[in-house]
Amino acid sequence: MQSNNPVFRRNEEFNRSGAAAYQGFGEQQYGGYTQPGYPAPEAPARQGRMTIDSVVQSTAITLGLTILAAAATWFLTPDIDSEEAVGTLSMALIIGSGAAFVLSLVNSFKRVISPALVLAFAVAEGVALGALSKFYDTMFPSDQYGGIVVQAVVGTFAAFAGTLAAYKFFDIKVGQRFRTFVIAAMFGMVALSLMELVLGLFGSQLGLFGFGPLGLIFAIGGLVLGVFMLILDFDFVEQGIANGLPERESWRASFGLLVSLVWIYTNLLRILAILQQD
Repeated sequence: MQSNNPVFRRNEEFNRSGAAAYQGFGEQQYGGYTQPGYPAPEAPARQGRMTIDSVVQSTAITLGLTILAAAATWFLTPDIDSEEAVGTLSMALIIGSGAAFVLSLVNSFKRVISPALVLAFAVAEGVALGALSKFYDTMFPSDQYGGIVVQAVVGTFAAFAGTLAAYKFFDIKVGQRFRTFVIAAMFGMVALSLMELVLGLFGSQLGLFGFGPLGLIFAIGGLVLGVFMLILDFDFVEQGIANGLPERESWRASFGLLVSLVWIYTNLLRILAILQQD
């Protein structure tokens, strides 16, 4: 099957079917040594195929690294009680988010996934999230349920569990129109975000990242889109296992899942901040 998701469509094996995908991988890996009438080399079998266990393991490592980097950023940066502290935290946010953005593009369009680059993305994303969360915790202090950061973390994992349960129990089927819609919406929101950033440099903004009604609508739309992105991720894992993708593609799945979870977390964090403000 063919995927419109830029994270997955670079993978040629995903766009083939069943055993043909796996055999094609063997021919590609060994430089065409497989000749007509001869069996494929056994090395791909030794490398292994993508499984639920391999996806869970790679995702646990990637997500765990992100959480560790976020926690380190939170505790190692000074409390926001001076301009110097604000500058330090802002620098961590800019460097982390910038590196994460570049690495996300590389990982999305890289034909052969690199676990090292996925882990580098996880670290950069963790630094950015740690700094962003600390800003929100300071701007919107609350002792209720551990504060909005804890609420956003719990809500993100609840959204993940709920989406996974709905995907399995209701046997959700991902069609081409749904894929096209989600990817178009994702690129649309990224384009709007970049436009808002450029306008902000000139002192004029639309309020998409503000804490008013428009910011709330944009954040809710982002949250819903993040859930749709999770459905695409689950579909990739299911189809990838069925098509016998090589085990390294588990890292592509973990990258996609991390992107979706971060997308949900940041939008949920903004929603909670806006609602608390009211």
